[in-house]
Amino acid sequence: MVAGDTDFPAGPTACGVRLLPYFDAFTIASQPRELLFPGTAYERALAGGQAGNYPVVLIDGVVAGVWHQRRSGKWLDVTVEPLRPLTAARREELEEQVERTGEILQGRPRLTVGTVTVGPHA
Repeated sequence: MVAGDTDFPAGPTACGVRLLPYFDAFTIASQPRELLFPGTAYERALAGGQAGNYPVVLIDGVVAGVWHQRRSGKWLDVTVEPLRPLTAARREELEEQVERTGEILQGRPRLTVGTVTVGPHA
């Protein structure tokens, strides 16, 4: 913290859509878990209360879904299971994140929005 910088936002800040990998430090260390994993996210994204077993979708810093990626040759198939409806703007941000994931993993990404059928650590 910079000396004298004690201002904090009055409320939550918009930080957009992010895809976090398995065992990301943010999801493992953030407490209380009920705030990071609200409602159905607590049941869907935690394996018996253990964070990190599923890659998660964050929307404005809160878990809003799970995702999975599978490589098949040059293709990188990314399935995202949102836990609430996505607005058009959020869908666009999600597509940008999937594109970025493809760049990082050096694959041609294909996005499917639907149910993630694999279990933890898949």
